[in-house]
Amino acid sequence: MVVLSVVLVSLLVLGRGAEEATEWGLPDQSLPGSCQPAATCQKCILSHPSCAWCKQLNFTASGEAEARRCARREELLARGCPAGELEEPRGRQEVLQDQPLNHGVRGEGATQLAPQRVRLTLRLGEPQQLRVRFLRAAGYPVDLYYLMDLSYSMKDDLERVRQLGHALLVRLQEVTHSVRIGFGSFVDKTVLPFVSTVPSKLRHPCPSRLERCQPPFSFQHVLSLTGDAQAFEREVGRQSVSGNLDSPEGGFDAILQAALCQEQIGWRNVSRLLVFTSDDTFHTAGDGKLGGIFMPSDGHCHLDSNGLYSRSPEFDYPSVSQVAQALTEANIQPIFAVTSAALPVYQELSQLIPKSAVGELSEDSSNVVQLIMDAYDSLSSTVTLEHSSLPQGVDISYKSQCGGPEKGEAGAARGQCTHVRINQTVDFWVTLQANNCLPGPHLLRLRALGFSEELIVELHTLCDCNCSDDQPQAPHCSDGQGHLQCGMCSCAPGRLGRLCECSEAELSSPDLESGCRTPNGTGPLCSGKGRCQCGRCSCSGQSSGRLCECDDASCERHEGILCGGFGHCQCGVCHCHANRTGRACECSGDVDRCISSEGKLCSEHGLCKCNRCQCLDGYYGVLCDQCPGCRTPCERYRDCAECGAFRTGPLAANCSIACAHTNVTLTLAPILGGGWCKERTLDKQLFFFLVEEEAGGRAVLTVKLQEKEADHTQTIVLGCIGGIVAVGLGLVLVYRLLVEIYDRKEYIRFEKEQQQLNWKQDNNPLYQSAITTTVNPNFQGTDGSSL
Repeated sequence: MVVLSVVLVSLLVLGRGAEEATEWGLPDQSLPGSCQPAATCQKCILSHPSCAWCKQLNFTASGEAEARRCARREELLARGCPAGELEEPRGRQEVLQDQPLNHGVRGEGATQLAPQRVRLTLRLGEPQQLRVRFLRAAGYPVDLYYLMDLSYSMKDDLERVRQLGHALLVRLQEVTHSVRIGFGSFVDKTVLPFVSTVPSKLRHPCPSRLERCQPPFSFQHVLSLTGDAQAFEREVGRQSVSGNLDSPEGGFDAILQAALCQEQIGWRNVSRLLVFTSDDTFHTAGDGKLGGIFMPSDGHCHLDSNGLYSRSPEFDYPSVSQVAQALTEANIQPIFAVTSAALPVYQELSQLIPKSAVGELSEDSSNVVQLIMDAYDSLSSTVTLEHSSLPQGVDISYKSQCGGPEKGEAGAARGQCTHVRINQTVDFWVTLQANNCLPGPHLLRLRALGFSEELIVELHTLCDCNCSDDQPQAPHCSDGQGHLQCGMCSCAPGRLGRLCECSEAELSSPDLESGCRTPNGTGPLCSGKGRCQCGRCSCSGQSSGRLCECDDASCERHEGILCGGFGHCQCGVCHCHANRTGRACECSGDVDRCISSEGKLCSEHGLCKCNRCQCLDGYYGVLCDQCPGCRTPCERYRDCAECGAFRTGPLAANCSIACAHTNVTLTLAPILGGGWCKERTLDKQLFFFLVEEEAGGRAVLTVKLQEKEADHTQTIVLGCIGGIVAVGLGLVLVYRLLVEIYDRKEYIRFEKEQQQLNWKQDNNPLYQSAITTTVNPNFQGTDGSSL
């Protein structure tokens, strides 16, 4: 039983710890319980976010451990610690730069993200919430890099793309005044089995010798980003298709180089779009081993002076995660324009790359301009807030508010709002929480994907107390025998005691030990719950008293919390805060929760105890304002009429109190006029009563009893059963009669047919007997005569 009790108490404590974890936004396992004593101020504030430290001199009582300076703020105040002597560091945030949101001039110079720089100081286990605002500005500048598959199957598409530049610029200039486009192309790695290494095929990989064809290549940067549509059409017009052997293409090499080689491509710090067109799937990490390439992609730019990815045969294809990371770091939004056959693969790929879009490309790329515009509208109207890498021990979560009064779901890994209109402002609530101390400040960057601006958050952690009473060789510590810090003395070598009042040489003195024993000298030192130092007990844990005889953790608990959390335990007795009562301080002296909207205490149908209504019999509800049917006068006074006239019903035991506002009169006079209520008592006796409400909330009830009516229930039930049986028997008899009549008719018909089937008895001339008699002339009978 003892073990079971301990387990139950432990479960209650852990349950309360889970509630506190929810309150502070921490996982349950990080909060084993409420604030516990700690040896130093630093350990105190690191142990639990609700802990405070009292640095008042001589705060702890005789024998009480200095670790008891660590407790909840309410408990320390109740024990007499002045508010000014409490050390309770709290997290805080300082906005260092907050330029107002604005649209800029034609989208250039716009401020879409605010604030821009914040200093955030975190106490361990205590979450801090930061509000980030985003304004979608009109006409934000765009850089678009067109990356095209030039394998032979894309021959028809190249003809269409040669005329693309002007049309694409015109459409993009409808939404932004600053737009630039560039061009690059890819085929595959120039090694077997991806391309044919026959010299003639390396020079001319296309099937027909008569058509224009260029040697295969991995990736070639053709045109840096420019606002000149004619330059785009001129450079693309010089391009020709190439060829490879297998179906997958080397698109990942091209995407990675386009993201890494930012200077060569000419990316500005604006919205960056990469349009990727292909009619087939892609090679990924590991495929290079088929061509004898084992070295993983190194994640660096390798474009030569001609814009070619010169070291493609040396490095394997990049992985999906490597491509996604490079695009995210470069703040590039890819648009995959692919044919229907490859569409499912790229849709799956888009799920792994933040802020990307997929569109179905027609066979000859005729819809590419509209596809790009649709994808741009989708990407630019989606605002996704993400963060850079976090230091170990720091957690982050997002809650998005995308234009309505309701906030989105909390705890998301990123903030996101879709269908954001131009000039619309959306809010993101970023919650940060530190569970470990950081060695120094950490710069955390938050940015909306696809946009150039970012918010820099300087992260700091509070891991020490700033007690302002730091004093070496303090007079308080036995005239300089110790260092005073946060109200405690740290003794010099060789000195002991709470105030460093004795030396180690004096510890074995019998006179000093006598001060740590009971007057009769029996029992262990300090009741076995502490150490004897300098003739005084220094209690451990939750023990207190001159001889550590008191257990300050043995008080009554309410909902698993010592003294309900509304008082402090001292020597087994709860000392409650003001306006709290009960053995576990479980009762509140307030009555605000018992007052109805009319200002009545428990609606005058109950008593207020512990700030909760205890209703009289027949009433229920938080404010005892409900009873079985309280809407009409008949329903409201039915129970009072019954208990007042007949002493029966649900209020019979408490009629004088529950129905004090009524005056009941039993009459034998006949019922005249209308308005009478018709009810039945518990024993089914019918009665009538008339309600006459008076001023002041009182009512006069005139009750008349009617003779008991005969109970015809049994007769009705038996009659129903008898009727059912009679009808059943009648149906059986009718059925049997019909069957009998039918059988008789059938028998008569059978007799007639039998008579009509009689055969004539005359001999048939054609009939011959089947037996022939033969005479044997040699046979003699038994009498010797011959036959």
